[in-house]
Amino acid sequence: MQSIRRLYVAKKGVFADEAKRMLADLQENLLIKGLTDINIFHRYDVAGLDDAAFEAAKTMIFSEPPVDAVYDELPVKEGDTVLAIEYLPGQYDQRADSAMQCLQMLTMQNDSLVRTARVVVLSGDLSDEDVAAIKHYCINPVEAREASLDPVDTLEMAWEQPADVAVIEGFTTMDDAALKELSAHMGLAMSFDDLKFCQTYFGEEEKRNPTVTEIRVIDTYWSDHCRHTTFMTELTDVAFEDGKFTAPIQRAYEAYKTTRENLNRKKPQTLMDMATIAVKELKAAGKLQNLDESDEINACTIIIPVDVDGVEEEWLLLFKNETHNHPTEIEPFGGAATCLGGCIRDPLSGRSYVYQAMRVTGAGDPRQAVKDTLKGKLPQRTLTTGAAKGYSSYGNQIGLATGEVKEYYNQGFVAKRMEIGAVLGAAPRCNVVREAPVPGDIIILLGGKTGRDGCGGATGSSKKHTVESLETCGAEVQKGNALTERKIQRLFRRHEVTVLIKRCNDFGAGGVSVAIGELTDGLDINLDKVPKKYEGLDGTELAISESQERMAVVVAPEHVDEFMKYAAEENLEATIVAVATDTKRLVMHWRGQNIVNITRAFLDTNGVTQRRKAFVTAPEDKDFFTAPEVTDVAKTWLDTMGTLNIASEQGLAERFDSTIGARTVLMPFGGKYQKTPVEGMVAKIPVMNGKTTTASIFTHGYDPDLAIWSPFHGALYAVVQSIAKLVALGGDRKKVYLTMQEFFQSLGTNEKAWGQPVSALLGAYIAQKEMGVAAIGGKDSMSGTFENLTVPPTLVSFAIVPEHTKNIVSPEFKQPGNAVLLFDLPRDGEGVPDFDAFKANCDFLHEAVVAGKVKAMHAVGQGGVAAAIAQMAFGNGLGVEIDGSFSAQELFNLRYGAIVVEANTDDAVEWVRRDNVCRVGLTRGNGLMEIGDVKIALADLQKAWEEPLNGVFPIKSESGEGDAELPLFTTYGPRRSESFGKPRVFIPVCPGTNCEYDSAEAFERAGAVADVMVLRNNTAQDLAESIDEMAKRIAQAQIIMFPGGFSAGDEPEGSGKFIATLFRNPALTEALESLLYQRDGLALGICNGFQALIKLGLLPYGHVQPLKADSPTLTYNTIGRHLSRMVDTKVVSVMSPWFSNVKAGDVHTVAISHGEGRFVASPEQIRELAAKGQIATQYVDLSGKATYDSEYNPNQSVLAVEGITSPDGRVLGKMAHTERFSADDIFENISGNKLQPIFAAGVAYFK
Repeated sequence: MQSIRRLYVAKKGVFADEAKRMLADLQENLLIKGLTDINIFHRYDVAGLDDAAFEAAKTMIFSEPPVDAVYDELPVKEGDTVLAIEYLPGQYDQRADSAMQCLQMLTMQNDSLVRTARVVVLSGDLSDEDVAAIKHYCINPVEAREASLDPVDTLEMAWEQPADVAVIEGFTTMDDAALKELSAHMGLAMSFDDLKFCQTYFGEEEKRNPTVTEIRVIDTYWSDHCRHTTFMTELTDVAFEDGKFTAPIQRAYEAYKTTRENLNRKKPQTLMDMATIAVKELKAAGKLQNLDESDEINACTIIIPVDVDGVEEEWLLLFKNETHNHPTEIEPFGGAATCLGGCIRDPLSGRSYVYQAMRVTGAGDPRQAVKDTLKGKLPQRTLTTGAAKGYSSYGNQIGLATGEVKEYYNQGFVAKRMEIGAVLGAAPRCNVVREAPVPGDIIILLGGKTGRDGCGGATGSSKKHTVESLETCGAEVQKGNALTERKIQRLFRRHEVTVLIKRCNDFGAGGVSVAIGELTDGLDINLDKVPKKYEGLDGTELAISESQERMAVVVAPEHVDEFMKYAAEENLEATIVAVATDTKRLVMHWRGQNIVNITRAFLDTNGVTQRRKAFVTAPEDKDFFTAPEVTDVAKTWLDTMGTLNIASEQGLAERFDSTIGARTVLMPFGGKYQKTPVEGMVAKIPVMNGKTTTASIFTHGYDPDLAIWSPFHGALYAVVQSIAKLVALGGDRKKVYLTMQEFFQSLGTNEKAWGQPVSALLGAYIAQKEMGVAAIGGKDSMSGTFENLTVPPTLVSFAIVPEHTKNIVSPEFKQPGNAVLLFDLPRDGEGVPDFDAFKANCDFLHEAVVAGKVKAMHAVGQGGVAAAIAQMAFGNGLGVEIDGSFSAQELFNLRYGAIVVEANTDDAVEWVRRDNVCRVGLTRGNGLMEIGDVKIALADLQKAWEEPLNGVFPIKSESGEGDAELPLFTTYGPRRSESFGKPRVFIPVCPGTNCEYDSAEAFERAGAVADVMVLRNNTAQDLAESIDEMAKRIAQAQIIMFPGGFSAGDEPEGSGKFIATLFRNPALTEALESLLYQRDGLALGICNGFQALIKLGLLPYGHVQPLKADSPTLTYNTIGRHLSRMVDTKVVSVMSPWFSNVKAGDVHTVAISHGEGRFVASPEQIRELAAKGQIATQYVDLSGKATYDSEYNPNQSVLAVEGITSPDGRVLGKMAHTERFSADDIFENISGNKLQPIFAAGVAYFK
């Protein structure tokens, strides 16, 4: 029997913010009025430790003495109700995993096991109904269950030995009734006709009955998710209802059919054909010359020129969008997290470095009362907040800058949530080798392990949501492991690795069967070799279970050893699992049994071609684009800004790291006040070891209300708006490429339902045809139905273009006295835009941008010109005096494709002579919107704009009180007497570290040599060897840099613990001490590195020592979420060598991105640190004054402390990411001094 110890960890009262938020949530949203208090405990059951190790782990790993209380028994008062919640068996528990990795470093063995639970103690007068309601609200059965309060005897999972894979006896002779019963019993996603087709194949060609695995593999292979079954259905007839607005749809259909004839298309008429006809037409015309085409299907890929140190190189730019609608609907955190993880995998499998993400989502009103939640649904608030946490958690951990976050609200999304991830990746073209596999080539499985938690990923993603889904779909959503995918990111960024890869495929929803099955025609797969998360998996589960962090790569036999060596260097598991053959059959073995043996030709049929008819209904005969009559302009403007789809989403967006990678050209919110939203994202191409001025612009277009009125117009204007936004950011519409995302109701045999995607795709086709652009990729999701509810008929257009950074334009008004112009887009009586006018506007504006004449631009969207100019004004607090010739009514009309432009008045005089251009007014410095005699305070408009979602996604926390100012410490510390050449900087990379590239490049720009080393801890031997190597490299270094990230996912329940545990190893502690005090070296920690230095004791004490209950520390931001934005910080002490080249009082504008950045210390400690000059930097307001105002001190650090040093200044820790300002064309829409020269100072210390 195992020796199992149990402990409970809870935040001390002043730090128990999560419990306070949960109490308020249950009282206000669940209306549990008898609830008076909540205490939250993290329960750990631990096996495999001796007494000494367990006692050490209590305060080093499982808790933090300054903020946590540890209990051996659960402290419960009489009358309390205890609720314990744990993950379902097989779900990934990052907290337990990270705890075990930390314990491995503590004991240098792999013998420990940890299981966790969240224990909630409820106090108050609660009825049985109250407790049941709380359990229902807090436990999602898809991912979790109520845990027992009893002690456990073992932490080992009990798995039964799986039986051999069964043959489906009698399959080839079953009648229709028996086949239907089999389909229902197995829960197959394929159609009955497909199953009959399988029966014929096995009866006539294989002359045997299939195994269960074979039917499951075929079901997965032919799923709508993997093979776009709905989009490939033949449309035998398309008819149209007569109506004013169906005429352009019918003309679009005739144009489509004409194009098919011109291209001599013989394939059936399908949704897929409609979606791809534009690209085929343009290619036939000799256009799209920079498309990168190959047999690999990774992501949309174009060839672009990239400036690298002034020399043009050929690069591949990859982009991909994907939805996880069904998984997010039933388990919002995991579904949204794996939406991003899955989206990343596609361009990553193309050997690109994925560097930026966009998130576009659809939801019902998140303010809806919980009591109004439909049966079988999660509350909208739970969905939207949980999904935001999941997506941001994954992106923040993997180190991916999320440049735009936009959530659309419409009651149709109650049917099913929309969760779209879109990502960009890039790589030098020379890094990517694409060769056809040949017999004998080896297939290597790289990355994560297989579990049964992903067995329904492909078939489940295409399911219609029912009232039973929450109870029955647990195997269709995984918990992602971003730290493993980060390792693959690192590996595939290495040229010497990627040139060994002939072909690569990600382990998406189809698991082994699809990921490996698609690599080549003939394959022999040994499922016994597939690494497993746990025992008990049968052959079928191993064949079809997806994994979020795995790749299958094809490598020539002579390159296998070299590839495996590189994988080991990146701490990645790599396993040979298959070999390419010349049989043109997919063969899988398990336990000596052939459980799959199918011809490639049969698999590639994709099943029986379905046939349907479509009927396009007429949009309602109304003027959708004209706003209701404006009788009170002030009220209308305020009401418009408070509309849910126009309202500020800053509180949502700023939980996503937008600056990692040091490539962000435009912050999501710009201007002096960081309030003007950017309608897209701009980032520099991820060039290593060089400088570039080449950036990508990525935008999207969509309006659910317009799509509901007319799917045709909705899709057409989605394309137009995505291009307009791109042009407004400085892009050239002539170089644009598109990708689409479709999301529609379950179509079945409903002809009118089929008419919706037909209408939308025809609208998108006409827009592409007229603009001369092409959607070279896309993704469809056709399951947006719940009972009698359906999602809006959705087509989202994504647009991308490369551009020089000097041409990038941000949307915030720049200064008073400039002209505000409207470049309008006229429409005809059928609601179709004048494409020639649109192209002329786009081309003229791009020429003006290149000439440097455009100050700001904003595409007009929902809310019309009124919403656009208000948002442009918020960033710098400017007003607009509107010309008398521009009527109040025209302010609010819908004008998709129009662009508001700020320019100087001289240029404006010339520009208004152009067709479709008029002056709206002049910018003013008075903070007022003036139209005639009406004056509306910008502050009132901003309040109306920020109010609607502030209760769901708060923009800032409550502000503390008190004076935070400190006297300046102006005495510089001593300089080194001995000069040095180029100092060497050692940068350790732990699981979860994601700022190592930015940190290394910052030091190298300053003249140092960066030495980056990945910790290997897959085995105890790997760990021991890594520690020895680290100690040697520290001995050769002059500086050690602890970079930012999420070491071990900031688990268990606290940041920096993994690094701190690692460097408490005696060999590394000794190496640190020697570096600092025998060799006169320096240490720097930023963000997660600062957290590690604090938890090591190096800060503020200067030496590694245990934390005490009263030690200063860093803990959770009071707002309760991640914070990503720019802050102003003031240097208040120059005692440290890190500040030898600045003056006390200097203010720098620096990026923050953290969830645990609140510095806490006692008043006595603060006074002592200040007196010694150890408080290095403080958060300050726009006047340079240290403050508790949460607008400027967002994490609510005590005395506004942002950075501190050791007593002698050698060790510096700070939260703000100084390393992320890499060039003058970074953060262009943010004012201030963004260059904080600490890296140059650190290097100069040795010269």
